[in-house]
Amino acid sequence: MSLDQVIIFAIIGAMMALFIWNRLRYDLIAALGLLTAMGTGIVPVSQAFLGFADQVVIIVASALIVSAGIGKSNVIAGLIRRLQPAMTTTGRQVAVLTVSVTVLSSLMKNVGALAVFLPIAVQMARRTGTPPSKLLMPMAFGSLIGGLVTLVGTSPNILVSRVRAEILGMPFRMFDFAPVGLAIVVAGLAFLLVGWRLLPGDRRGRTEAEGAFNLAPYLFEASLPPASPLVGKTIGELEALGQGEVAVVAIVRENTRRHLPTADWRLSTDDLLVIQSHPHALRRFVDATKLDLGGSTSANRREVAEGTIGVVEAVVTPNSLLVECSSADLHLRSRHGLSLIAISRQGQDITTHLRDVPFQAGDVLVLQGNAEVMLETLKVLGCLPLVDRGTGLGRSPRDVLPLFLLAGAMAAVTLGLIPVTAAFFGAAVLTALLGVLTLKEAYDALDLPILVLLACMIPVSDAINQTGGADLMAGGLAVLAGKLPPAGAVSMVLVAAMAVTPFLNNAATVLIMAPVGASLARKLGLNPDPFLMAVAVGAACDFLTPIGHQCNTLVMGPGGYRFGDYWKLGLPLSIIVVIVGSVLIPLFWPLTSG
Repeated sequence: MSLDQVIIFAIIGAMMALFIWNRLRYDLIAALGLLTAMGTGIVPVSQAFLGFADQVVIIVASALIVSAGIGKSNVIAGLIRRLQPAMTTTGRQVAVLTVSVTVLSSLMKNVGALAVFLPIAVQMARRTGTPPSKLLMPMAFGSLIGGLVTLVGTSPNILVSRVRAEILGMPFRMFDFAPVGLAIVVAGLAFLLVGWRLLPGDRRGRTEAEGAFNLAPYLFEASLPPASPLVGKTIGELEALGQGEVAVVAIVRENTRRHLPTADWRLSTDDLLVIQSHPHALRRFVDATKLDLGGSTSANRREVAEGTIGVVEAVVTPNSLLVECSSADLHLRSRHGLSLIAISRQGQDITTHLRDVPFQAGDVLVLQGNAEVMLETLKVLGCLPLVDRGTGLGRSPRDVLPLFLLAGAMAAVTLGLIPVTAAFFGAAVLTALLGVLTLKEAYDALDLPILVLLACMIPVSDAINQTGGADLMAGGLAVLAGKLPPAGAVSMVLVAAMAVTPFLNNAATVLIMAPVGASLARKLGLNPDPFLMAVAVGAACDFLTPIGHQCNTLVMGPGGYRFGDYWKLGLPLSIIVVIVGSVLIPLFWPLTSG
C-alpha cells in the first residue's frame, strides 16, 4: 500500500466517522475532507474546485429548480383532492397517496414530491380519523423507490451515470434505469399496499379524528397570572383539573430550571410552567385554569380575534435554518415574527425553557404569527407547514407549465437531441423566465448543502481512483466475490451500498462505492454496468432508519414514529429490493459483454 493510498483511506475513514458521529453537517464534513486532501497533496489545488463546475452539480441544481416549479403547481395535488371522497378506508388512502408520490418521485426530486403530499395526507388523517402513522411511512418509502426509474429521479442515478461516462465514455441514458427500477417499484408498491398494517396505529388508542394525529405529546409553556386562583395551589391540584391528560414537567422561575420532585410543589405568581399534553386536552385545561399560553397572552389576543394572527403546525426539515438553533438563538419572534407555542419531538423528554431548546430535523412545531406572511416565512426558514391550502385545480395556466417544461426536457434527452445537462439547465432557466418561479424562489429551491457535498466529494472520489485506492479495495472484495457466482458479486455490492447508506449521505455513498464497484468488475473480468446499477439501487434505498434520507426524517414527527418503527416496514422492503435487484440487474445488464 502506497503512502498516497494510506492518506486517501485515512481521509475517507475520518469522513465516514464524522458522518456517523452526526455532530457536523454533511456538507461541512465534505468540505473538510476536500481541504485535507488539498493539504496533503492528494488532490492538486488546480483540480480541487472542478467539482463545482461538474455536470452532475448542474444537473442536480437544475432538477431542483424544475422540481420546485412542479411542487408549486396545483394540478397534481388538485387531482388527489378530487379523489378524496372515494378514499374512505385506510387501504384506499395508502394506495392513492403512496402510488401518487411514487409516480411523481420518478420525475422530480423525491423530497419535493413528498412535500407536495405530506400536508394533504395529514389533513386527510385528521378528517377521517386515520392514524397518520399508517399513511406517511409508505409515502416516504414510495418516494425513495420511485426515484429509481429515471436518470433524474434521484442523485445516486446521476452520480453513477457520471462514473460510467468516465469508465466507458458514455453515461447512462434517461430511461436506462427503468427496467430494473419499474420492477422494484411494482414489487415495492405491492408490499407497501399490504405492509402498512405492520405499522403502529394511534398509540393512545383514540378514535376521534383529532386524537388520531399520532404525535408525541406537545410541550407547551404557560404562565400563572397574579390574579389566578391557582396561586398557592399545588401541582397535584393543578394536574387534577387535567383529568390525567396533562402533566407539568417543569417550572421555570427567575430564568432557572426547576424539576418537580413531588406533586405537592406550590405554585407562585408568574411561574412559567412547562406542560406536556395533547392539543385537545390542553384546550380544556387552559379554559379551566385560565393560564396564559406562551405566544397567546393578552398582548395579542385582540389580533387573534381579528384573524390577523394565525397558528400553524410545521415540520423542521433536515436543511432548515432552525436545525441546531433555538428560538432564542434565532430571535424567532423579533426577527421573523413567529412565536413558538409548542414543540413535539419523538423519543425525547424536554423539561427546559422551550426558547432554549435546539431544534432538530423532524420536530413538529406549533407557531403563531401574522397569518398573511407566515407561510412564506416558514418557507424561508426551511419548515414544511402541515396545512393543505386547498387551492383549486387549474386556476392558472402556469400550473401546467412546469409539467410541460419537464416533459420537454425529458423528451429532448430521450430522443438524443441535446445532452441531459443542457436540457435540464434550459428547463430551469425557462421555469424562472416564464414566471413559474420568481428568481428568489428559484434560488431558494437550490439545496446548497447537497450541492456543496457533491462539489467537494467529486475530487475526493476521483482521488480514490487516481491513487489506486479503488483497485485496492476492489481486490479485497474480489477475494470474497471469488467464492460467489457472478450474480452473487452483484448482490454483494448492492447489499454493501444499502448497508453503508444509513450512515452516509446517499450521494457520498455512491461517490465512494461506484469506483470500487467498477474496479471490482474489472478484476472479475465482468461488465461494470450491473455493478454500477447495484450501487445506484443500494444507495437509493434506505428504509431502516429515520436519519439515512431526508424523506424518512420528514415523516418522523408528523407520523409519530419512533426510531425502531422504521425496520418493521423497512426490513421486508429492503429484502424485496435486494431479491428483485439481484435477479433483474444481471438480466437486463449482462455480466459479460458479447
